[in-house]
Amino acid sequence: MPNDPIRPLHDVWLRPRRVFRELGAAPVRRTDLLLAAAQGSVGFLVYCRARNAGATHGLVPILGASALAGSVLGIVGLYVMGAIYARLAGGVGRPGARRQVIHVLAYGAVPMAVSLAIWVLTALLAGTATFLAVPRPEDEGFVTILLNALSISYVLLALWSVVLQVMGFSEVLKVTVGKAAVLWILGQLVGSLAALFLAVIASALVPGS
Repeated sequence: MPNDPIRPLHDVWLRPRRVFRELGAAPVRRTDLLLAAAQGSVGFLVYCRARNAGATHGLVPILGASALAGSVLGIVGLYVMGAIYARLAGGVGRPGARRQVIHVLAYGAVPMAVSLAIWVLTALLAGTATFLAVPRPEDEGFVTILLNALSISYVLLALWSVVLQVMGFSEVLKVTVGKAAVLWILGQLVGSLAALFLAVIASALVPGS
């Protein structure tokens, strides 16, 4: 019902426009930061799998680094991407616009927070095989099914996060879904270029980093 109290973490899945409209005037709170930390942790775990970290590191170091480094990177990334999207949207100098964008980026990542739980559960069941780019020949049967289910669920939840963020931008910036999608893509490109630039600088200052 239209007058029902809003439950952001629950309602954002199917009623994102109302959630982002209700959150528009709210300050950035702990929940935004926790969701960003969860998103950063998932990104770190995906990076570990791409780098085949399971072949050289144990499960505890990988999960520990994800909880620490991934969380910090996720929170920093929330503010960086919030600034990028606010600038692209013409909201420079408007704290309200930046705040709304941050809410969209944070609450739009609720599916990724669910994905984090799936990653951790899979890691506890499958061990370091979770973080191998190429499965080992001996990893068959249940482990293979589990890892395939992880990959499928991650892709689906990541896509749903994109949908929620695009709809959120459409709502808070008062633009069409098509324009919001273009804005989302541009922001991701700018963010990726900025990350690549920082990585190049880091590798130049600290060889082998």
